[in-house]
Amino acid sequence: MKTVTMRVDDSVYNMIKLAAEGQKRNLSNFIEFATMQYLTSSQYVENDEMAEISNDKELVQNLMNGLEDFKKGDYTIV
Repeated sequence: MKTVTMRVDDSVYNMIKLAAEGQKRNLSNFIEFATMQYLTSSQYVENDEMAEISNDKELVQNLMNGLEDFKKGDYTIV
């Protein structure tokens, strides 16, 4: 385990502290949790996987249809 020292603006500190209290976590545990959440929610697609997605004509058509429906106002993204 490593120790990390960091400087943050008072307003950022207060937001982190409030969020940690809201989840009943201590500050360091919340920072670790939030960092892991951020890192694991970022998704990258390898070139092979992107090629597979792009070559799936049905999937691409469904995505395009959904985009058109959204542009027409048929759906609301929340």
